[in-house]
Amino acid sequence: MLSIKNLTKTYDNGVKALNSVDLEIPKGMFGLLGPNGAGKSSLMRTIATLQTADSGSIHFDGLDVMADPMGLRRQLGYLPQDFNVYPRISAADLLDHLAVLKGINNAKERKEVVDGLLAHTNLYQHRTKAVSGYSGGMRQRFGIAQALLGDPKLLIVDEPTAGLDPEERNRFHNLLVSLGEERVVILSTHIVEDVAELCPRMAVLASGSILLEGNPQSLVEGLQGKVWQRTATQAEAAELEARLPVISKRLFAGRTVLNVLSDTCPEGFSATDAGLEELYFSTLHSHRKSAA
Repeated sequence: MLSIKNLTKTYDNGVKALNSVDLEIPKGMFGLLGPNGAGKSSLMRTIATLQTADSGSIHFDGLDVMADPMGLRRQLGYLPQDFNVYPRISAADLLDHLAVLKGINNAKERKEVVDGLLAHTNLYQHRTKAVSGYSGGMRQRFGIAQALLGDPKLLIVDEPTAGLDPEERNRFHNLLVSLGEERVVILSTHIVEDVAELCPRMAVLASGSILLEGNPQSLVEGLQGKVWQRTATQAEAAELEARLPVISKRLFAGRTVLNVLSDTCPEGFSATDAGLEELYFSTLHSHRKSAA
């Protein structure tokens, strides 16, 4: 169990990245959903002991993370949003080097670990190729392989599927699900579908604050019968946005599809099923309205 209490972080430029964040994260996949600039990476970096918080506490399985950051690092696997590699070094050699840094000093044991992780991430057949020449999806899978060195109990992945094509994204999802059965896995993303497909628990973070937390399906049920949809021209859409609580809009076949949150059906709209995307957009809409 990862327990975060009253975590606050303000940078030197005055930006308040985290504002009294409270979270209880059990074993399994946990989705942290939020727009760019919400504070997700700041929270991940703080949990990973790459930066210190101004106040608050983090405990993992009884360990006081702020008092003993090295204690957490021995149990941590981390795939940051920007993952760079050495040029012209093969996947096997780079993972072997990282395994040494992780403290796996026995050569025979290290080879077994490296080969096993490359096989687990479906990269064994590409082990002699330079990681710098990998596709985006292959590089992300290598990132997971390095994060799993030392068999961590806590795994943090920050925006792991951004830029991946649908096939690689599905392959990466399957890999993450297999990992979530044995450890705490935090998936930080702005992609709603990732959380919807993978996570039995989630939270929405915006402006450094937790706006919503719980089981996605249970949270979505509270929106049923309150989301209404209409297709409109651009001119009509602008007029509707000015007088109705539009939570999202998208283009379809050159026309604008609007979703409105309301207890009653607005004129010209029809009922539509609410999903996690509608829950996410309605949460952000309410937050921005209250902050205005």
